[in-house]
Amino acid sequence: MNNGQATPTAPEINSERLLASFLELVQIGSPSLQEAAMAARCRQALEDIGCQVQIDGAASQTGSNTGNVIASLAAAGGHSGRIYLSAHMDTVEPGFGIEPVIADGVIVAAGQTILGGDDKVGVAAIIEALTTLQESGLPHPEIGVLLSTCEEIGLKGSQAMDSSGFAGEPCFVLDADGEPGGVIIGAPFHVQYEARFVGKASHAGVSPEKGISAILMAANAVTRLPVGRLDEGSTANVGTIQGGSADNVIAESCVITGEFRAMEMERSDQIKAQVMEVLESAAAQYGGEVQMGFDMAYPGFKLNEDDELVRMVSDVALQLGLTPEARYTGGGSDANIFAGKGLNPLVLNTGMTDVHSQDESLKVADLENLARMLLAIALSY
Repeated sequence: MNNGQATPTAPEINSERLLASFLELVQIGSPSLQEAAMAARCRQALEDIGCQVQIDGAASQTGSNTGNVIASLAAAGGHSGRIYLSAHMDTVEPGFGIEPVIADGVIVAAGQTILGGDDKVGVAAIIEALTTLQESGLPHPEIGVLLSTCEEIGLKGSQAMDSSGFAGEPCFVLDADGEPGGVIIGAPFHVQYEARFVGKASHAGVSPEKGISAILMAANAVTRLPVGRLDEGSTANVGTIQGGSADNVIAESCVITGEFRAMEMERSDQIKAQVMEVLESAAAQYGGEVQMGFDMAYPGFKLNEDDELVRMVSDVALQLGLTPEARYTGGGSDANIFAGKGLNPLVLNTGMTDVHSQDESLKVADLENLARMLLAIALSY
């Protein structure tokens, strides 16, 4: 990271240009699967900066009307190394017809829509930081830009992204609430499961003795499956249960679905083994069968607070007069996918507040501080 050389003083961002960019971007409707207009605008903005830009072929896998935007800004001043900056282009609904307004330094949506700061604050900050960097002429590493689609509906865009060029580089993912300066240094492995209990149908009034109730098996399992907060870094839940065909028929089939999350893969495997034991014993107790399926929704990642990358970002925050804070989260983001694809991710706080609701807001000062953070990080690496 800057190879022991003094970090150049970061130039000032253009606050007016940054704000205008953010206000423009949030007015481009881009709910998940409908990001084409947003992708086209991002591509143009990045090309204007001097980036090499492509839209990948992820649409064939995600079902979106566009692929991910992948860009690269060449290193300058003989600098070696590469970092990545990432945000997602999609929003939740209602995401069309957004009218941003500013009152007392806070941006909100005027109508009955979201604001779209999740995650257009990240996109706008990336564009401004790279623009300012190019204008400054200062040395900097190669900077890759990863703007994904379909993040809000299961991280689909990043999952479909080609990882052949990734080789352990830092990836700063702009997608956390909280004031800029804070970071998320870990998120869990997330496993989803489905269990189909198979019994034997019979008339409940005429010959109940001949039946084997799949619902009873499922009920027995649900009372013993791990649920809630299991420990500081692990959680589990039973999400759905469905079975039976009529009140007078012993249920032949019943399906339950659930999930568990753990910060460590070893702990995830332990929880899986516990879930399997409960499901199998519940089926055996009633003389039935159970068919199980487990799916890794996304892998986890975890850094320590004294990790070199975390320390660098904390130092940058302090230099900018911001408050560094490192924390773990129980949720997932594109950072989880990038970790599994070979990058070294860190999620940055962006200032987004009350996301996924019509109360969503963003402080202008947080937007500016996020862009300053990115610029300083690029000059510090």
